[in-house]
Amino acid sequence: MLTYSQGTFLLHSYVKISFCWSQQLLLLCYLILDIYQFCSELVCNFDEPELIDDIAVDPKRNADPCTSQGCMWPKSSDGKVHVPYVIANHFSSRELQVIQRGLVSFSSVACIHFRRRSNERDYISIESCNGCYSFVGRRGYAQTVSLDRNGCIYHHTVQHELLHALGFNHEQTRSDRDNHILVVWENIIDNMKHNFNKIATLNQETPYDYNSVMQYHKTAFSKNGLPTMVPIPNSNVAFGQATQMSQNDITRLNRLYKCCEHLTTNYTIYSFQQYYNLCYISGQDLQVAKQNK
Repeated sequence: MLTYSQGTFLLHSYVKISFCWSQQLLLLCYLILDIYQFCSELVCNFDEPELIDDIAVDPKRNADPCTSQGCMWPKSSDGKVHVPYVIANHFSSRELQVIQRGLVSFSSVACIHFRRRSNERDYISIESCNGCYSFVGRRGYAQTVSLDRNGCIYHHTVQHELLHALGFNHEQTRSDRDNHILVVWENIIDNMKHNFNKIATLNQETPYDYNSVMQYHKTAFSKNGLPTMVPIPNSNVAFGQATQMSQNDITRLNRLYKCCEHLTTNYTIYSFQQYYNLCYISGQDLQVAKQNK
């Protein structure tokens, strides 16, 4: 009876121990799954860059290294600028379609061709980090273009961040912006006023463009819901609502990378009007365009 009792005790102990181990293993499995999910979504470096709004800056370099050509992506012998890229593998198929559409949109209007990286040293890494941001111009080695899955997967946002990576700053930071935009400093969040500092931008002899995909909306960084920017002289001009690159965005991109020199050889691809729209300002430079064509 004692042996039986002991046997019963031992059996019950084994069942209890087994049950406890089963619970612990189950919890461990859940923990492993959580860690796996976390790691699969954690595609960013732990040391995210310093940010000025959506512009990533390297504290070891000037805030705007793109005032010289040292930050431009090199042009190949075929007249095209090939920008290698990788994309994190956690984006959904719909998100990938939006990103790919943004990448391809450049090759249809400029000599910029984003292509999958093979073994190139310098490339952009498209990831979902904390917000939407990019470095300005070619930084060297891997550089992050962050397209946060929560709020950044839009065509105009993809183009906006890629234009940063190609060397362009925000429209409202242009050196001549005070002739076109009145900054209402008292409406800006105090620690965000640096986002409205003027810098030596690459304007490529193009006019200020309220329709630029690089132009922020009128209440950006507002602390009270009132406008932080007012267009002048006509305060009723709409701005900051671009859904894609404007003609001026495309023109200055083509001018910066000297794409027009390549486009003039593609008579069978581009009509004169298409070439004019890609390389010149509407209503201007018509005779120059005809001569070059």
